[in-house]
Amino acid sequence: MTAKADSNKAQERAELQRGRILDAAQKCFIEHGFHAASMASIADTAGMSAGLIYRYFENKSAIILAIVDRQLQLLREDIRLSRRIDLAAEMTSNYGRACSADAKGMNAALLLEISAEATRDPQIAAALDRYDVTLRAALVDWLTRDPEAGGHGLPAAVSPDRALLLQCLFEGLKLRETREPQLDRQLLERALHYIVPLLVKA
Repeated sequence: MTAKADSNKAQERAELQRGRILDAAQKCFIEHGFHAASMASIADTAGMSAGLIYRYFENKSAIILAIVDRQLQLLREDIRLSRRIDLAAEMTSNYGRACSADAKGMNAALLLEISAEATRDPQIAAALDRYDVTLRAALVDWLTRDPEAGGHGLPAAVSPDRALLLQCLFEGLKLRETREPQLDRQLLERALHYIVPLLVKA
C-alpha cells in the first residue's frame, strides 16, 4: 500500500470518528442541553474514551462549531433547489422530523441550544451568522433564478425581502416543533398554503 493510500485511509478513519463524535454530541445536547452534557457523557454515547474525543475537539464549543459547519455543508448540497417544489408541502413533511436520518436542516432543540450559546460565545455567533448568510443567499438565488432552471423568476429587488421572510418562517416552525410536536399536519399545510405562495410568486 502506498503512503498516499495510507494517508487517505487514515483521513477517512478520522472523518468517521469525527462524525461519530458529532452525532453523539448532538444527541447529548438535545437530550440534556449544552451545559449539562459533559464530554464524558458525549464519550459514553459515542462509545469511546473522553481522551480520544479530545484528540479531535478541544472542548464543547469546538464541537458546536463543527456541528454548525456540518449543517452548512449539508445546506450547500441541498439548498440549490434545481427543481420546482411545493414548498408548503415540503415544510409540512419536514415538520417534526429533524431527528430522523433523512430530515433536512438542524434539529429544533439543537438550534435553540446553539442560539443560546451564541449569545455567550463570539465564535459560535459568527458560525451562526455564516449559516444565516449562506441560507439567505441560497434562497435569493432560488427565488430569482429562471423558472426553467427550477426557480421562481422574482425580480432581484424583492428577492432579499422574500428570502428573509422565508427564513423567519423556517425558524418559527423550528420553535413551534419544540412546543407542539404533534401539531395537526393538515392544519399546518393549509396554513402554509395561505402564505408561502405569496412569498414565491413573482
